[in-house]
Amino acid sequence: MRTADITRNTNETRIRVSINLDGTGRQTINTGVPFLDHMLDQIARHGMIDLDVHCDGDTHIDDHHTVEDVGIALGQAFAAAVGNKAGLIRYGHSYVPLDEALSRVVIDFSGRPGLFYQVPFTRALIGRFDVDLAREFFQGFVNHALVTLHIDNLKGENAHHQCETIFKAFGRALRMATEVDSRANGAVPSTKGVL
Repeated sequence: MRTADITRNTNETRIRVSINLDGTGRQTINTGVPFLDHMLDQIARHGMIDLDVHCDGDTHIDDHHTVEDVGIALGQAFAAAVGNKAGLIRYGHSYVPLDEALSRVVIDFSGRPGLFYQVPFTRALIGRFDVDLAREFFQGFVNHALVTLHIDNLKGENAHHQCETIFKAFGRALRMATEVDSRANGAVPSTKGVL
């Protein structure tokens, strides 16, 4: 089983994350930020990743620390669950529509963190969720999962739809990239022999 359990405690947040890359999309999520919970649910369901996330954060200040730190902890969990990446597909991509919105996400478990993010949100808030925090989530994930991640919202008029297509595509790209390649015979997918 490719699983990981991460605990991350700071003066701003206390987080527990558990993942199973070979799951069925089962999830239990409570971050104190309802829209983030909804987006994490998309990752679990569309990535077929079992995901448990609990965060007690300083949301009385704002949601920034919670969203960023959940991204960090989730990135740490993925790094632990994929291990040395032997037999991994490594690359994943997905296009996902939701009505008028369309997003593309491409990921590489390269060992090199890089976020390339082009999302022209049509408004600043989705409910009380500051759309700038979506980027903070993905930056935290990238820095700690050690992946290269390209996120492009190609079309969209409704900011909720824009954000949801990003997270759904992210989940599907993760699912593809973390699958085990039965033809790889346990080899690391790199000419370097290590990722």
